[in-house]
Amino acid sequence: MAFQDVLKDLQDFDINDLDVENIGSWPTSIKIIVWSIAFIAVLAAGYFYDVAELQEKLAAEQRSEADLKTQFERKAFQAANLDAYRKQMVEMEESFGALVSQLPSDTEVPGLLEDITNRGLASGLDINTINLGNETQQEFYVELPIQIVVQGNYHDLGGFVSGIAGLPRIVTLHDFSIKQSGDSSRLIMNITAKTYRYKDMEEER
Repeated sequence: MAFQDVLKDLQDFDINDLDVENIGSWPTSIKIIVWSIAFIAVLAAGYFYDVAELQEKLAAEQRSEADLKTQFERKAFQAANLDAYRKQMVEMEESFGALVSQLPSDTEVPGLLEDITNRGLASGLDINTINLGNETQQEFYVELPIQIVVQGNYHDLGGFVSGIAGLPRIVTLHDFSIKQSGDSSRLIMNITAKTYRYKDMEEER
């Protein structure tokens, strides 16, 4: 159909003349326009209900691919350093075992008190008191404070502190105070020593 014919049909067109129940009787140019509009509407509906959904799925797959790539790179790095990790774990287990071996058991506490007393006497100090405090439960160990009061000159006190620090068991020193005694040449030191023991299975429950 020539373009001029289409224009003529549109000029002569009156929407009231269209019989919806008899579309075949419509002018050819009107049918072409209606079918074109219907075709465009179908394409638009297909895009919004199908293509748009596919684009969202594609974007989600692309994000998932990026996450998987990141995970792969991390696991590849871990696999490449697996031997180093295993070696580090062995070293940590050995270090942990060495630390645990330095934690006294209940039966070794009297021996530890004897060692502290001997260190004081060897440093030339007078031992006023050595008293056990109450145990404090921590996550993996039990802390036992020991209150110590000794008397001697400045250098003897320093030798005693060094001796305690050199014990084979873990002993830490806290909250010390020094004051003058009645004898001007001697000092009284009050100090708290803390030792530790590993929790047994029953205490961890």
